[in-house]
Amino acid sequence: MEKKTWTLDAAHSGVNFSVRHLVVAKVRGRFASFSANVHFDENDLTRSSVEVSIDAASIDTGVADRDKHLRSADFFDVERFPKLHFESTRVEQAGAGYKVHGNLTVRDVTRPVVLDLEYGGRAKDPWGNEKAAFAATTSLNRSDFGLKWNQALEAGGVLVGERVDIELEVELVKAAATRAA
Repeated sequence: MEKKTWTLDAAHSGVNFSVRHLVVAKVRGRFASFSANVHFDENDLTRSSVEVSIDAASIDTGVADRDKHLRSADFFDVERFPKLHFESTRVEQAGAGYKVHGNLTVRDVTRPVVLDLEYGGRAKDPWGNEKAAFAATTSLNRSDFGLKWNQALEAGGVLVGERVDIELEVELVKAAATRAA
């Protein structure tokens, strides 16, 4: 029996986020280093699963001093907690899209999260590699994961918003077929 596997195409995938700054603006960033174990069921996406590991120190907002602060004990504490981890528990169809339920661990705090998933479809690249694309979004409260540092503003409100919006763009590439025993 032939078994085909799909792997993460990290060069064409991204883990991005945004959070309110000074109440009125948004700061955007990304994690530059991550990996995933994906079990993509081509015939029934609800039988698929994913496990993602993100290098917390790879956070990049485009401002070196801010990134250094985000890596500190005030936020991600990357010395003690080098990885963020997500593991799906189930996938369900929701209208034209899907919901991926799972557990997210940040700073050794694990909470359930639900990602809204859009399946972009499949295509072959110019080199004959078969690809599958997905987009996923979710929002979470950063203090639920121990990211509580903040500073009150003179005019009211706080420096860093509580809600973090997460956007994922993922491409998978189909590996060559192998013979299963």
